[in-house]
Amino acid sequence: MVQIAPAKLEDVATAILVAAGSAELEAREVARHLVGANLKGHDSHGVSMLVEYVTNVQAGFLHPNRHARIVTEFGAIAVFDGDMGYGQITAREATEWGIAKAKSEGLAAVALRNTHHIARVGTYGELAAAAGLISLYFVNVLLPPGRVAPYGGIQGRFGTDPVCITYPSLAGEPPIVLDFATSKVAAGKIRVAFNAGKQLDAGTLIDKNGEESRDPGLMYGPDRGAASILPFGEHKGSGLALVTHLLAGALTGGGVLHEGAPYAGIKNGLFSIFIDPKRFGDPEEMERNRALLIDWVKSATPRPGFDEVQLAGEPERKSEAARAQRIPVDEGTWKTILKAAALAGLDPNAMELKIK
Repeated sequence: MVQIAPAKLEDVATAILVAAGSAELEAREVARHLVGANLKGHDSHGVSMLVEYVTNVQAGFLHPNRHARIVTEFGAIAVFDGDMGYGQITAREATEWGIAKAKSEGLAAVALRNTHHIARVGTYGELAAAAGLISLYFVNVLLPPGRVAPYGGIQGRFGTDPVCITYPSLAGEPPIVLDFATSKVAAGKIRVAFNAGKQLDAGTLIDKNGEESRDPGLMYGPDRGAASILPFGEHKGSGLALVTHLLAGALTGGGVLHEGAPYAGIKNGLFSIFIDPKRFGDPEEMERNRALLIDWVKSATPRPGFDEVQLAGEPERKSEAARAQRIPVDEGTWKTILKAAALAGLDPNAMELKIK
């Protein structure tokens, strides 16, 4: 395990992204987002993605230095096209439009299609919450034929298709940040387990015969693609994945998974809604009820094995505090970062020097 200061890890990621074709400003923004995911404890959406990013740039699936482009705009509704640019750029730009529009109109709906991996969705929800807005995000993952089996099925038919809902505090308290894949786990968490040589929790994967497996190598090893991820909550997660894929794919015009769907690296679609809570009533009364509910929920006696009842967003804040000085990077993930550097034309030894 390598322990790396966040600033140095960001410098490493920035250097790799610049070498892969990004302007310095774009590279720094994408790197900051990736390292931010590591800080929050979501290594699956952090710097472990670099090798896939560089590979997709070189394959022509990911286009550096692109921005979200408005296709249509009707009042508080806008459709953006990401031109397969970095999702960390295009999704932030679409979010900023939605925030500004919701501030002026009270409500906004934004669609973003044809964008590369937008990474940790909670990052954008946190931007909305910081602006005092409620936000809802639905994201589909167009990675055919699909990694997630529908309830009762064996073969993958969905992406991990995440959902994020944030609720702000109007009194400056931390927001509620609910951010989860509709699969049992995000695909990236299986990759992290594979890199670290760990087995998965029971009930995560099924093999090609529909039997449960804990082996991440069925997705990321020599047998890559020989397994499907199960949906969370059985039929409930499967149903939510279907609706999420429709909202982020069919509604946005970005496309859905189907037989013969073309491979395009990591392609996402995004549908988001922004709401100004102040348009719905007395902010002070809202905040009072928010505090009452949170206090009531957290007053529940912890079950055996739990230190406390935690709310959505609290584990990420605790991780950020714990990793503020050093981010742990397992040996397998560090090797993929060095591989990304080499693919981009950099000297991996120089990357080693950057973290010391």
